[in-house]
Formats: sequence, C-alpha cells, structure tokens
Amino acid sequence: MARDGSFHCELEKSKDEGENGNQVTTIKCHGELVSNTAGEIKEVVRPLILLGGRIIIDLGDVKHLDSAGLGALVGLKTSAINQGLCTLELANMTPGVLELLRITHLTQMFSS
Repeated sequence: MARDGSFHCELEKSKDEGENGNQVTTIKCHGELVSNTAGEIKEVVRPLILLGGRIIIDLGDVKHLDSAGLGALVGLKTSAINQGLCTLELANMTPGVLELLRITHLTQMFSS
C-alpha cells in the first residue's frame, strides 16, 4: 500500500455532558499520523485541553502512526494531565497502534 502522507481530523462536540458534567469532544482521525502531519492534531487538540472536559481521540481510521505521531499523542496526554481539568483518551485503536504502545511501554499511559 502506497503511503500518501495525508491526514485530517473531524471534531465532534457532544450535545450532552459526560458523567462528571464535562463537555465531551471526539476527534476522529483519518490517514497517517506521521512526522509531517503530527502538527495538525496538536493544533486541533491543544485549545480543547485549555477548555477542560473529556477529549476522545478516535484512531480507528489511522492507517499509519510513526514516532512523531506517537510523540504528539504523548505530549497532548501530558498536557492534559498537567492542566488538570481535562481527560484525554484514545479510542478505536488499531492492532498496529496497540502494538506500538505496547513496545514503547506506553499502554498504561493511555489506558485511563
């Protein structure tokens, strides 16, 4: 399969609040989350972290994730933890993403 390096994401804000009364925002990612596209996910998610609430990054349609993409996700998770008013979760992880988290010992970081 040829890689074209394209990536985009769609933002969906829930009309309902989560169990803690917080806004729930889902970011559906599509394509390749790699070095030349990792900045896009950061641009979308960083402002949401400052607003607080629950952020779900849906990786179900991510075809390829490299170290830069993984680094972007780790950085966003760390920012969410440090900010304190936000939870950031990964959803619909493909077997490849799960394996990358396992071999980099990051599974626990994204399990909560």
